[in-house]
Amino acid sequence: MEQRVLGRTGLRVSVLGYGAGAVGGLMVRGSAADQERSLARALEAGITYVDTAPAYGNGASERNLGRVLKSLGARPVLGTKIRLPEAAPRDIAGAITASLEASLQRLGRDHVDLYQLHDPIGVAEGYAVEEVLAEAVPALQRLRDGGKCSFLGITALGATPALRQVLEAGVFDTAQIPYNALNPSWLGTLPPGLPGQDFARLGERASGQGVGLIGIRILAAGALSGEAARHPVAMPEVAPIASAPDYATDLAHARRLLPLVEAGEAASLAELAIRFAITPAAMGTALIGTASLDQLEAAIAAAERGPLPPPVLERMAALLA
Repeated sequence: MEQRVLGRTGLRVSVLGYGAGAVGGLMVRGSAADQERSLARALEAGITYVDTAPAYGNGASERNLGRVLKSLGARPVLGTKIRLPEAAPRDIAGAITASLEASLQRLGRDHVDLYQLHDPIGVAEGYAVEEVLAEAVPALQRLRDGGKCSFLGITALGATPALRQVLEAGVFDTAQIPYNALNPSWLGTLPPGLPGQDFARLGERASGQGVGLIGIRILAAGALSGEAARHPVAMPEVAPIASAPDYATDLAHARRLLPLVEAGEAASLAELAIRFAITPAAMGTALIGTASLDQLEAAIAAAERGPLPPPVLERMAALLA
């Protein structure tokens, strides 16, 4: 498995990261035996970055990861997150500290490599820029200085100008950015009136400042598999991020790429999507969430085939135009 440097952190991480989230669902709803087999196989294949959050199964992902990592005696590069409690008083610093302490207890660790803000920035349902810089950052830095985490990051969702302002402050080491073939901005165009953000240019700008990029939603919550049916362990319904307004539309757009599979450019739409996600040299790691060991094996095989060549990217752009 190819290893890349995650921006200015200097961490070497696998180009394919192990996502322990609720969308794929294995680390939330899978059996204990399947969870251990899956993570063991991921580590065996050279996957060195594991991503989780308290919000995934109300702590279940972290608890299960803690159990499995202890059983395997493994210490991969590990990232978790903080999402502000909806009903609690607006004590940002207190919430950040309490959340990490609880995460560490569930994970059975005394520190994590990466601690990330999970709420959107610059919109009503998330943080204001001033809250991030004046309240969240000092609390995060105290935790880092106290040895509870090594690096700080954000999930880059919200208002693009606010995200740029926060990233340009130079206080965050990483950004998780939605990255998949169904967002036209990744292919160099952003049609007028398209809802959402120009994540590609945001990512390019952040990377130029030394921010390590972590790709999320690389399969568009499963739509880029080309399959309408969802695995019993997976989340049954998922709201799209950075693509169409609904899953059915994403699925229809994904199937427009089938001629590339038929031409032998990839064994499946999922392989095409995974290789698309790891194509930019600036992408440190692209997270894949799975529901089964078979899905993980397919993802590993896709990553091992490497980035897509320019002619395939050009044909993808034409098929999605």
